[in-house]
Amino acid sequence: MRAAVMRDKQIVVDTVPDPVPGSGEVLVKTLACGICGSDLHMLQHAEKMMQSMRETGAPSVPNLLADVVMGHEFCAEIVDFGPNTLKRLPAGTRVVSMPISFHGGKLQAVGYSDDVPGGYGELMVLTEPMLLEVPNGLPTEHAATTEPMAVGVHAVAKANVTPRDAALVVGCGPVGLAVIAGLRLAGVETIVAADYSPMRRRLATHLGATAVADPKEQPPIEAWRAAAGSKGCVLFECVGVPGVIDQLMRVAPPQSRIVVAGVCMEDDTIRPSFGINKELNVQFVLGYTPDEFAKTLRALAEGQIDVAPIITDKTGIDGVAGAFRALANPEAQAKILVEPWR
Repeated sequence: MRAAVMRDKQIVVDTVPDPVPGSGEVLVKTLACGICGSDLHMLQHAEKMMQSMRETGAPSVPNLLADVVMGHEFCAEIVDFGPNTLKRLPAGTRVVSMPISFHGGKLQAVGYSDDVPGGYGELMVLTEPMLLEVPNGLPTEHAATTEPMAVGVHAVAKANVTPRDAALVVGCGPVGLAVIAGLRLAGVETIVAADYSPMRRRLATHLGATAVADPKEQPPIEAWRAAAGSKGCVLFECVGVPGVIDQLMRVAPPQSRIVVAGVCMEDDTIRPSFGINKELNVQFVLGYTPDEFAKTLRALAEGQIDVAPIITDKTGIDGVAGAFRALANPEAQAKILVEPWR
């Protein structure tokens, strides 16, 4: 099959062996796959990601310095079945899945493995019990955003937000936008979003932000104070740049909760005294639960999350490298989908 392959910190187009479904696996045709900010990180920081996995006790650490077909935000179509499958969904069914595989008898991350190719290739193998059928009427391109939107739903759930809270989302890239959508889905009435990019602020408003701030013009915490009244403060760090957590701890009101959803690949420094003096709660988040993933798919199908405006471009396999570069411009791109058969 043809695929966009991460090789020597570059994205190259090559022909690689077709994946073969093993026990309990399904062969699928990739219909659409989003480019995630984590993929951009991995292209530059594969060694650090492997080191972090080892140091945090990951059950298996893939060789990210080998050829890797990335892509974990996908919608696909069932083509064939491996042995010991239930065939509960027929061939031709559109599906999404959490990007988790039990290929070869071990837990692996689809798209972050040198053994399990992701959605930047024409074909994938997925673990059958993980598959969710895409509801009729939900466009394929919208279904492909289930994974990134579920990240926001999970972050909101871990924040334990109540109607007595007002949220401040710092950073309105894909993760911040997903958090805003998750806050709106949870019924939060006051959602303040901060980003330097006018385009990202517009998308934040579309997805549910009730107020936006340009940090060049107004400190985000001041915009939050103007909107929050007497409500409690929940801050979402969705930037992933050193120094942001410390800055939020510095400005956060006492008793605030800070939810860290941005992925920072560098060492960072905080002042514990800020957290101690204010009794702050700092929560780091990753991924989502199966229930949150399914809930997000339902929300997309029922029109509770409208992702159409965040899909700013589509490309075939030959355009993946260019799409990675294009995503560096927040005024031009938000979410680019790869359509391998394009």
